[in-house]
Amino acid sequence: MMKKEIIAMILAGGQGTRLGKFTKNIAKPAVPFGGKYRIIDFVLSNCANSGMNTVGVLTQYQPLILNTHIGIGSPWDMDRNDGGVTILQPYASATEEKWFRGTAHAIYQNFSYIDDYDPDFVLILSGDHIYKMNYESMLDFHKEQEAALTIAVLEVPWDEAPRFGIMNTDSELRIVEFEEKPKNPKSNLASMGIYIFNWKLLKKYMNEKINAGQDMDDFGKNVIPAFLDGGERVYAYRFKGYWKDVGTLESLWEANMDLLDQNSELQINDRSWKIYSKNPSMPPHYLTKTADVKDSLLVEGCIVHGKIRRSILSPKVTVGEGTEIYDSVIMENVRIGKNCIIRKAMIGSGAVIPDDSVIDENGEIAVVGEYEIYKEEK
Repeated sequence: MMKKEIIAMILAGGQGTRLGKFTKNIAKPAVPFGGKYRIIDFVLSNCANSGMNTVGVLTQYQPLILNTHIGIGSPWDMDRNDGGVTILQPYASATEEKWFRGTAHAIYQNFSYIDDYDPDFVLILSGDHIYKMNYESMLDFHKEQEAALTIAVLEVPWDEAPRFGIMNTDSELRIVEFEEKPKNPKSNLASMGIYIFNWKLLKKYMNEKINAGQDMDDFGKNVIPAFLDGGERVYAYRFKGYWKDVGTLESLWEANMDLLDQNSELQINDRSWKIYSKNPSMPPHYLTKTADVKDSLLVEGCIVHGKIRRSILSPKVTVGEGTEIYDSVIMENVRIGKNCIIRKAMIGSGAVIPDDSVIDENGEIAVVGEYEIYKEEK
């Protein structure tokens, strides 16, 4: 293999239990988003736009759809012999059980893959966040600070800080203390789960600690504290822009709605930073004479007869006459009958909504699962 300055490792094995019906059969990074994307498209596109062309994707839970979606990486210009994208799944060895025990353990199981490229730096990413970020700028900061580890951070509201790993820094942004979900945070600089490590140092710390019988399964709980205790130069890289962890139904719905807000920082039509995906060629959407669509996003292949407001309709969705849809996300291949009322709903791929259905949870998010035939509770 040709030596690389940096390679990226995307942690994409999450089960995503808080997304309920949407992750019953697929990994969280493979959940559809924004009509024609999957969640993982954002981090893969960030890699492509940042010039990171050697990427390992670590999968675990229900990986089939995710693996098929990524394929050989063509949409992200990663179908190449030297580097490109590689799917890395758990495996059993003579000394290790099969499943990843944590974020750092997943990387540890793939040390041989990283060693093949002998990189100076390793970029660790999560596959289930929605954001646009230039990793090359973060790498420049890492090198300027002569850091052993750089952690991307985002200022969060103080009342939300106890939900995150919080970085306490000095005036030069060198991290002096890391607190995992503190009750009384001293800072509101929250870890984004994005790390750049000096590869040889990460390998040294993990091998030494593991050989000594110490737990090094998790970056937040184990690896970052080990670097700080060792007196290494650990820095915080401030990120300013849109970022959302779409790990709950509420946050997934909110991120989809943000796409419809022209004033949102999340703009997918930015030609300078494109979001790429595996998109089959389809006919344009079709609006009949009875259709009434405003403030919505309709992807190719939709056939719409009804009234649509502030909603996202994915490919091959059909909407019957007299139906009204508000503030909703309709995933691929959904068939919605006539004279339905749908408010603030997320409807999974392949679902069927019969004529005259009312889906309205009085302000709460209504959820219809994949391939579910909706039945109203009497």
